Amino acid sequence: METLNVYNKPLIACCNDPLTGYFRDGFCRTLAQDTGTHVVCAVITEEFLVYTNSRGNDLTTPIPQWQFPGLKPGDKWCLCISRWLESEKAGVAPKIDLYATNIKALEFTSLELLERYSI
Repeated sequence: METLNVYNKPLIACCNDPLTGYFRDGFCRTLAQDTGTHVVCAVITEEFLVYTNSRGNDLTTPIPQWQFPGLKPGDKWCLCISRWLESEKAGVAPKIDLYATNIKALEFTSLELLERYSI
């Protein structure tokens, strides 16, 4: 079954360098075991990194055993929809690539809200 983006079109890759996604295949694909629902393809900002670290999720420190290189501003990365929405309420949500954002995001928020942050 083909994975779709929020426009009901084939999902495109979010990023291959660093290799992102729950499956580390470059795509913001998910399944039931992905408790974070990593479906939002975001362009990481310093403000978001500081915010998410303050919430207990350090995204800057590499974790090689998880194939996680650590992120820096400008990297694209598949974020958890809940953290993205939390950051949006806090005023620090990063821009997103809607063509690489999984249609599952629409189960949690509106297309209109997502489009306000489209790159």
